[in-house]
Amino acid sequence: NLAFWKLYREGKIEKEDLRYRRLRTVFDSVRYRVEDEMIHSLANSYIEHLSSHDHLVPYTREVLEYLRPTYRLHIITNGFEEIQAKKLMNSGIAAYFDQVINSEMAGVKKPDPWIFNLALERTGAKPQHAIMVGDNLEADILGARAVGFHTIHLNVHNEPPHEYGSIIHDLSEIKSYL
Repeated sequence: NLAFWKLYREGKIEKEDLRYRRLRTVFDSVRYRVEDEMIHSLANSYIEHLSSHDHLVPYTREVLEYLRPTYRLHIITNGFEEIQAKKLMNSGIAAYFDQVINSEMAGVKKPDPWIFNLALERTGAKPQHAIMVGDNLEADILGARAVGFHTIHLNVHNEPPHEYGSIIHDLSEIKSYL
């Protein structure tokens, strides 16, 4: 899945390709024959089902409660527009965020500087006062830094240490930085 999101982020595949190929690859790798019609049906069902879940990274609510009184919170995402609002509502955290900027409305995907500049424009923030907390080094951290944001890398994929900003492995660690 991460490999297909990278291809999508780089503009090498479209949304429908991502949805189809991530499933096709799994079935092909285990040599289980599935018709394309079934793959498309599963892909659609997965998207519908995914947005109905309320699963959050551990400590999400506690960190949002901690941050909200002091900081204005926004989201910049490459996630699909039709899914993001449902995910935020179903997980009960939509009210914490003032703006949700997605790649479909921006016309580009992170790490393209345009999406980060659009977020600054929409929020009225200055890059030197903005902090990007993200779980993808390339899209979130390097993209935000290129525009002048401070960064905190939630390193959930155990990427190697780097010098591009603070690194945390648990969301609750944000409190020690902010």
